This record gives sequence, structure tokens and C-alpha cells, in this order.
Amino acid sequence: MSVIEHLEALRRMLIISLIAWGVATIAAVFIAHYVITFVITRAGIGHAIYLQPGGGVLLQLKVALYIGLVLAAPVLIQQIWWFVSPGLHAHERRFVMPLVIATIIFFAFGVGVAMFALPIYIKILGSLAPADVSYLPDISELVSFVLIMTIGFGLVFELPVVLFVLGMVRIISSRWLYWFLALAIVANFLTPGVDPLTPMIMFVPLYIFFEATALLLKLLGR
Repeated sequence: MSVIEHLEALRRMLIISLIAWGVATIAAVFIAHYVITFVITRAGIGHAIYLQPGGGVLLQLKVALYIGLVLAAPVLIQQIWWFVSPGLHAHERRFVMPLVIATIIFFAFGVGVAMFALPIYIKILGSLAPADVSYLPDISELVSFVLIMTIGFGLVFELPVVLFVLGMVRIISSRWLYWFLALAIVANFLTPGVDPLTPMIMFVPLYIFFEATALLLKLLGR
């Protein structure tokens, strides 16, 4: 492809992605308050506040944008893979659709694990606070915390897809995939608390994905 063709493909990808995000955001406006209620309930805090007169409305718009991004993620991921597929060999392109599906599934699984761990995180972080202070939940800050947490888990759980792609283009091989100590470091970095059990919430699935990817690459001769 020429430079002009690459730019046209990039423009097409961006336009389709923005349209998908916009449509999903409009749909998400109608469910944003349910999601906010779910986050409050899941975090186990019972009640939250906002500190500005328009904070409630702005919060729902903010949440709708986030939900819209999540709902549009399959289209965004498909467009990204479509954009990079011309740079792949013919025998590599057959993996594009399975990789699109795997990317979506692993990201969703990471978000699910993050929501499972949310009340544990809130409890541990609260236990680390000084004894003479109390937590008054600001819903905007809570939503931002949950957003960072879910996106972090979602991206980290893309590790099998990244390793598989690197293996297929022969940047790494299955013999390299035994640095699981790095997984423990990542798990400890992204999980709060000083206990040894909390990081296991992230480390165990990461290690399983890690070993499964190494086995798959070995079976494929990479």
C-alpha cells in the first residue's frame, strides 16, 4: 500500500470507530444511572456524594462515554486489526478474526476480574488509612478509580494476545516465555495491599494465560 492508501485506511478506521463510539454512547446514556448504582453497590459503600451542582449530570455523561467506549470496543478492535492486516503475510491474515475475538474476550475477562476484586480493593485501601480519618465517597472519584482499575485489568489480560502475535512474527519464541517473575511484579504493582494473597487475583489467571500461550506457540512451531 502507498502512503496515500495508508492514510485513507487510517481515516476510514477513525471515522468508523468514532461513529461506533458515538452511537454506543447515545445508547449508554439510558443505562448510565444503573451502572452508577451497580458500582456503588459493588464497591460496598452504600452511598456516595457529588460536590458540584452539576456533578450528577456531568457524572452520567462521563459514565455514558466510558460505557460507550466499552460497548464499541468490538468495533474498535476489529478496525485496528483491519488496519494492520495489510502488513501481514497471507498465512498470517487467517489469524486476524480469531485474534479479534480473543482480544475482546480477554479484555472482557479482565474487566470481570476487576469488578470481582473491587470490593476487596476498597476494603484493603480503607484498612490502610489512618485511624482518625474516614472515607466519604465522592462518586466522581470512585468512577475514575473503577475506570482506571477496569482498563488496567483489561489491558493486562491482553498479554496472551500480545505474546501470540509476537510469537507469530518470530520476535519471541516459546522458549522465551518463562519469565513469570515479571508477571508477579505486574500483579503486585496493580494490586493494592501488603498481604500476599491479593496479588494472586491477577497473578493466577495471568500465569495460566501465559503458560497456555507458550504451549500454543510451541504447537505451532514458534
